[in-house]
Amino acid sequence: MRRGRRVTPAGEPSSVLADETEGYLLAHAHRHQAQQEAEELCARMPWLTTAQAEELTAQYVRRRLDVTRQLMLGTVRRAAELRQEYESRYAELKRALLRRHAAGACAVLTCAAGVGTVAAALVR
Repeated sequence: MRRGRRVTPAGEPSSVLADETEGYLLAHAHRHQAQQEAEELCARMPWLTTAQAEELTAQYVRRRLDVTRQLMLGTVRRAAELRQEYESRYAELKRALLRRHAAGACAVLTCAAGVGTVAAALVR
């Protein structure tokens, strides 16, 4: 999560560049961590030949990155679903608030008209 960054609308060039850079750095960090884990696994298996260790490392990194990709895609999908739910709820609440304000304004105008009518009748 980015902290202390100024908010820019989605799709703005500086925002897109920042998002792409953050994504690249995150992917690089995940790949590096997977590589380290694979090397540690191979170190615990001293009987592996160099070729076998390299193949095991490559397979582990590939599989780990696939799992990470699936988890991130699932998170992105869920975030989109939540965003849609929240936007729908916000629009619904906004409409309800507008209706209440309109009803309140009508009530105030009706009362003002009534008071004006009563005041006019009393003056005559």
